[in-house]
Amino acid sequence: MLASFSEFKFYQSFRIPVEEADDVRFLIEKEDDLANMQYITDAKLVDISLTGFGFSTKDRISVGTELAISLQFKKHHLDLTGRVVRAFTNSLEDEDIIYGVEIDHEDKINKFLENFILSFSSDRLKDCLIDSAIKERYTKASDGFEMFSLLLSLFKDITHFGDKDGFLDSMLEEVIRLLNAQRSSIFLINPDTNELEAVGALGVEKDNLKFDYRLGIAGSVFTTGVALNIDTKSDRSRFNNQFDTLFSYETKSIICHPIHNREDKIIGVIEVINKRNQDRFTIEDEKTMKVLALVFSSVFHNYNPISDKSQIRRFSTPFDRKFALVGKTPHVGSLRNSIIKLKDITTPVMVYGEPGVGKSLYGTILHHEGRRGLNEVKTVDCELKDFDTLEKQLFGPNEHDCAFTSTKGGTVILHEIHNLGFEWQARLLEVIKNKGLEGGKVSFDARIIATTSKDLAQMSENGEWNKELFEVLSSAFVHMEPLRRRADDIEHLIEYFLKLECKKQGLLLKSFSPKAFEKLKQHDWPGNVKELRKCVERAVLYNPKSHIITEIGFENSAIPLVDVVQKQRMFGSIPFVSDHSITLKDRLALIEREMILSEIKRNHGNKSKAAKEMGISREALRKKLIISNSVLDNLEGKSKEKVENEETSFTDEVTEEKKVA
Repeated sequence: MLASFSEFKFYQSFRIPVEEADDVRFLIEKEDDLANMQYITDAKLVDISLTGFGFSTKDRISVGTELAISLQFKKHHLDLTGRVVRAFTNSLEDEDIIYGVEIDHEDKINKFLENFILSFSSDRLKDCLIDSAIKERYTKASDGFEMFSLLLSLFKDITHFGDKDGFLDSMLEEVIRLLNAQRSSIFLINPDTNELEAVGALGVEKDNLKFDYRLGIAGSVFTTGVALNIDTKSDRSRFNNQFDTLFSYETKSIICHPIHNREDKIIGVIEVINKRNQDRFTIEDEKTMKVLALVFSSVFHNYNPISDKSQIRRFSTPFDRKFALVGKTPHVGSLRNSIIKLKDITTPVMVYGEPGVGKSLYGTILHHEGRRGLNEVKTVDCELKDFDTLEKQLFGPNEHDCAFTSTKGGTVILHEIHNLGFEWQARLLEVIKNKGLEGGKVSFDARIIATTSKDLAQMSENGEWNKELFEVLSSAFVHMEPLRRRADDIEHLIEYFLKLECKKQGLLLKSFSPKAFEKLKQHDWPGNVKELRKCVERAVLYNPKSHIITEIGFENSAIPLVDVVQKQRMFGSIPFVSDHSITLKDRLALIEREMILSEIKRNHGNKSKAAKEMGISREALRKKLIISNSVLDNLEGKSKEKVENEETSFTDEVTEEKKVA
């Protein structure tokens, strides 16, 4: 038996205080250095229990020391053997040390205790009964010291015996005994199979004891990190009867805690089943399990599996994930945290962001990380121009065509939902509210994730979108920032997409030259992550034999890596306006210049009329144009002399226009 668990057993037992008036005769002997037995003369019995007793003395005795004990109360005499499992004091000033002794034969002390308790007065008996019924542990300062010493003892055992055969089974035996339970198991994650597999089990065969990491009570504790103490009567729906049927036993109550490694990743769970003689585990059992979870976490502190096949982000290799949110900016960290919070709720989620930021990717990850990840995820593209197909996917009536009814227990992603017209918005609202197809004949169980690149809240306020549908779909709301606002993520995304594309093309890993890399980082990426990925894919495609990619063609290239037209759609064709290295004041001046020139052109070159149309004076128009021309000339490297000549030319034009007028 492990010394630490013997110590814990003594600590957990209800100990009856012994008073001097009880006249209990107590003698104790230990071996001296010459192997002779000698009495501990100042030994004083402090308390007694079914598992052992405590005594105080000024002698210093090592934990593990074998003792011979003699007890006599009235006519009842008892000779016992035991060993020291605890040593503590009630205060730092005490010279006497209290030793806890675990006896070898617990059955011998039963009759002795019975007669001892029968001698109590009614008041003392009542006090003992109350103490045994409502005693609250871990409340006194001395109890804090005791718990600390217990933890030290447990970790010492792990250090000495943790790698030896049978250690895990010995620990599980003690867990069952301490919690007075029927069965106990330890599960660790296997990232290659995405299953929790039993590495130790008592009361059941562990060989076939494995299941998907999201199933059952153990799966819930593993994915959420929240310990559970439940029973079948109050929460039958959370139990998985698969193993009850497989191993022919009945589960009545479960207490389950997560196990962490040294990086604080949840790597598994410890599960204890069926509290004996009670419907569920107690609050005291929960406190004990907290300690035990710490112990088992220290046993497996080096377990940190990584796999290419893992669906679990914390165990998958970063560049081999099928679905991944790549980046280290605070916003990406916030998105990852939101997945943890939203993955298991059943209410709809709306994801808002510009085209190409990865809204559908976020929805897919949200699906796979949660409990519904065991089932299918389907995406309905609301931008689809084939309205007949789109109508079938949304409203049926064929159950196999309809995404909601064919995705049982899974997730439906409604991509760019703002494209739906008013009539379909109303129909979709009825389908969601009734949890069934139109007419209510067929129900469905699918979670809805809607994505949009339009501000549906504002559109709803303006009467341009169904307000009630927006409120239903945005029960949970996620905002994804464009790539230009998290430029620090560009480097990580480029590395990620490079590795994916090189692997896909069967090429050795390529990289961009520092100059090319800097050019990519400075681009605005109006198409966001989607555009960046396409750019990297083209770069690999255009440079199959180059290990270092140096040529980055944008606007002036015959085969540009990015969609130049897309940038113009976002920023227009105004020169330098999309250059973030230019100050906002100068960029605004360039925009004003284009607007002024456009208005002058619309008025057939009449600047006075153009100024009047824009609501400014002719002099104001002149000054704005001079300033903006100066900004443009400086950016294009024109000489100061040329700018002055253009200003003179402009003044001459004004004089000529006045003459004509």
